[in-house]
Amino acid sequence: MSAFFKMLAEKVESYIELRRSLGYSFKKQAATLRALARFVETEHLDGPLTQSMALNFVLSIEGAANGRAIRHGVLRRFCEYLAVYDARTEALDPRAFPRSRAIPPPRILSDEELASLMLACRRISPQYPERSVMLTMLVGLLASTGLRSGEGLRLDRADVDLVSGVLHIRRTKFRKDRLVPVHATTLAALRQYARLRDMAFPTPKDSAFFLSSRGNRLSKTGLALAFGAACKLAGLTCDKALRPHDLRHRFAVTRLAAWHRENADVQALLPLLATYLGHAHYTDTAYYVTGTADLLGMAADRALAHGGAS
Repeated sequence: MSAFFKMLAEKVESYIELRRSLGYSFKKQAATLRALARFVETEHLDGPLTQSMALNFVLSIEGAANGRAIRHGVLRRFCEYLAVYDARTEALDPRAFPRSRAIPPPRILSDEELASLMLACRRISPQYPERSVMLTMLVGLLASTGLRSGEGLRLDRADVDLVSGVLHIRRTKFRKDRLVPVHATTLAALRQYARLRDMAFPTPKDSAFFLSSRGNRLSKTGLALAFGAACKLAGLTCDKALRPHDLRHRFAVTRLAAWHRENADVQALLPLLATYLGHAHYTDTAYYVTGTADLLGMAADRALAHGGAS
């Protein structure tokens, strides 16, 4: 074990502890920094930490270009911390891995495709009926409320008011809590799921609202596997895989289309949609406003009508 590796490993842990003390979860970043320490040990590298060493480490990990840019950014900020203890540490060039801002278009399901997906959710894992019941409810909730999948997975029983039909969403992307009212039909489905869940797991292992087939909180990986299986069963597999997050896009587009059909003032209502989705600024909601053919057609017709009226 070299002196440089020992120092680096110690500073990595102290930096992780510092960032977490400031309120950051710092999970993926911690994994990147610990991988850097292992890289230094495996390659028998000596200090200081240089731009060349950082580049070689980032390039040693397979993945997309944006992933490399993110990892390099983590190292760049860590180098600023490490330089306090080792003045020989090189500052990393922020332009070494330019990050693409291109956003891949989401896949917006039609009503028929969503119905097929919901039917497939009910049919997966016949040997574990609790799994299909949970997935059907969770996918339905994401589609009907536009919740982020992580927000749905983090719901505790105390967060779901089965009387008034209000969800308490905690620990959001922007570290703010919010209240999300649900439709009466969604509330009825939530009540039915809760009854079936409690019958299957009278003594649950934790406080989660959505339980896996083992009776504990469903994980992000568990949702991805079950959702992928349902998509395959529904015949929704293609070059562009459907993601749970695409249901959030669909919710936003569907809501906008409904407002257009009602001849509502969409611009005035956008802040309401942003609040419901949990965005810090209503302009962030534009990310989810994907122009489907129907939505663009409605907007064009209204623009022509207003132009003709003037």
